[in-house]
Amino acid sequence: MRKSRFTEEQIIGFIKQAEAGLPIKDLCRKGGFSDATFYKWRAKYGGMDVPDARRLRELEAENNKLKKLLAEAQLDIHALNTAFGVKR
Repeated sequence: MRKSRFTEEQIIGFIKQAEAGLPIKDLCRKGGFSDATFYKWRAKYGGMDVPDARRLRELEAENNKLKKLLAEAQLDIHALNTAFGVKR
């Protein structure tokens, strides 16, 4: 996955500027990103504050770690069942 040039704090700042009344076209031109990117950010981060975005990042990282652990456990179970000839 490609990493964004902007941090969550900067993205939330852009969204707050748009909510304050700055035209989106001007904001995007000044920030150096497209309108589509802004609307994608607004869908993901709209209504959040900086601590909320940090918590979201932490939860996503924890979720990825748990998914990896579950996949490894399932792989181990499958390997053991295959090794001992257990049919499912």
